Amino acid sequence: QLLTDFLFSVAGNSKAFAVILRTTEKSVWANEFECDLEHRALLREPANLLILNTSRSDTAQYRCEVAAIDDQKPFDEILISLAVRVKPVMPRCSVPEAVTVGSSPELRCIENEGFPQSLYQWFKNSEELPEDPKTSSKFYNSTYTMNTETGSLKFRSVKKEDAGEYYCQARNEAGWSKCSPQPMEVYDLDIVGIFLKVLGGVAAFIFVIVGICQIQKSGYCSCKDHRETKDIFATSPPLSYKIKDEETSASAVKALGADF
Repeated sequence: QLLTDFLFSVAGNSKAFAVILRTTEKSVWANEFECDLEHRALLREPANLLILNTSRSDTAQYRCEVAAIDDQKPFDEILISLAVRVKPVMPRCSVPEAVTVGSSPELRCIENEGFPQSLYQWFKNSEELPEDPKTSSKFYNSTYTMNTETGSLKFRSVKKEDAGEYYCQARNEAGWSKCSPQPMEVYDLDIVGIFLKVLGGVAAFIFVIVGICQIQKSGYCSCKDHRETKDIFATSPPLSYKIKDEETSASAVKALGADF
């Protein structure tokens, strides 16, 4: 009969809290280990295997073979599944610094080192948030939705009372870890400020349009004046002709005077 002890371990345990297999006196382990266990595993009589300083990579199935030539059943084996549990590291938390009333901010928390996969819990001002706010009189008016598997905390419509310091805790069977608290401020919607910004934008737009119109108008007038000047010179007789006509008239006057 094959018996087993300790089907799980905690990673990095200095007490070598790992797989120990107990069998009958007729059972034996192989005399060689795989490379990754060569300096971390010990064989102990009668047929015990001890793995030191377990890590997540040691999670696997292990086989113990029993050879008893003189027995009625000369060979037997057993498979043992080892699950090494790894404590979560500090999760990465994302909390917006400032939001406006009525917006829909989302707080995020993630951790990838723990095994089994971590579950997440959010805290506000060091007080644990219930997964469903409607189950608590204190958070009944909150509109958040918490996903303990993904670490998301999303508000449908944030309120002034939702302001505070938030942090997240990642937990699994091996332990837990948390991020540092981060503040989230909630501000009222500044309608006056928005109106002034819109008004300023409209005024700037009108100023640009008026400037463009003035530039185009000035260019049109200059062209018009230039064309009118050209028309005057085109319709006026040449100056040389005027002078010649005046000389002819003067000569005629002198001739008439001589006759008299």
